[in-house]
Amino acid sequence: MNEPLLTATGLTKTFGAEHALRGVDLAIGEGETLAVMGPSGSGKSTLLHCLSGVLAPTGGEILFDGIELTGLSDAKRSRLRLHRFGFVFQDGQLLPELPARENVALPLRLTGMSAAKALSRADETLDQLGLGDQRAKLPGAMSGGQAQRVAVARAIAGRPRVVFADEPTGALDQATGHEVMQLLTSLVRMHHMALVMVTHDVNVASWCSRIVEIRDGRIHADRAVRATRGDAR
Repeated sequence: MNEPLLTATGLTKTFGAEHALRGVDLAIGEGETLAVMGPSGSGKSTLLHCLSGVLAPTGGEILFDGIELTGLSDAKRSRLRLHRFGFVFQDGQLLPELPARENVALPLRLTGMSAAKALSRADETLDQLGLGDQRAKLPGAMSGGQAQRVAVARAIAGRPRVVFADEPTGALDQATGHEVMQLLTSLVRMHHMALVMVTHDVNVASWCSRIVEIRDGRIHADRAVRATRGDAR
């Protein structure tokens, strides 16, 4: 593994009497692609939300590039997520009233980038995903696969250090999911971003270079994938 970019030490998270995470230790290298797997209720989504600063852990420490996330205010964590992290959700969560290029450009504008530069970056990223001819379309006029590729474009357009993906192919058929994963893993490797992805599907996980399995809030298995499908292309 490359030098750790994101680490969790003794991570715990409780919701009332429920223990979602029970002392998780995890290190993620720069440029690494990691799939987090486990049954429903195992704590995998909670882990992703804590690592990305969406949730504050109950105990333990999270370090990102030398910054202790657990010591940051909500406002500072939000700023970090905007500037350094990208997100892909199961249902895309695109704004239905904005065309593709403006959906991609919006987070860039929120960082202070000019409208012209943000739209240019959005067009460039959509072209990389084979969506140049879809840039003026609203999400409702696209197929599910096209809309999810726009969501991928939005996540990577700001050149984040880490992309977090929560079941990014969960709403897609197998063939379309295969296409989305090929593009996602290729682009994060191209830009040397780390990818942390939650999935229940071993075929989706096989696109990553490492798989961590979590059960009952603890790391149950942690293994490297010898030759990833993304590298084979």
